[in-house]
Amino acid sequence: MLIEQSLDCKETEIKITCGLIDDRLKKLIEQIKLYSFSVIGFKDGISTPIALENIYYFESVDNKTFIYLNKEVYRCNEKLYELEKSLAGTAFVRISKNCILNISVVNSVRAQLSGRLEAKLSNNEKVIVSKHYIKAFRDKFLGEGV
Repeated sequence: MLIEQSLDCKETEIKITCGLIDDRLKKLIEQIKLYSFSVIGFKDGISTPIALENIYYFESVDNKTFIYLNKEVYRCNEKLYELEKSLAGTAFVRISKNCILNISVVNSVRAQLSGRLEAKLSNNEKVIVSKHYIKAFRDKFLGEGV
């Protein structure tokens, strides 16, 4: 590993030189992307940048987008389709028409009789993965899709 530190550096740049990108490297790239973005959340008239690693999921309710953290909820001005595009290649995956989930907060997954999946998050909250989004969720959860 080569790390160059300089006080003249204005912006952090990460360069990966490799022969082949395997699943472990894909996971590393996903984690790096996760730490390099933030989303602006609004609560009580205050706007706050929220690091992606702290976000559990985004949900759209009545044409409003919300950011769910461990114990807090913020409003977001972006639409889900905009977020989905911005979050491509990160640990986030669309799990339903109205929800984008951070895979890194999923503790366990259980199949339901209806054919959907129930994902239990690290804060013990449960979210449902719709049938239409199961393949994308499984690929991301099992590390096959970055």
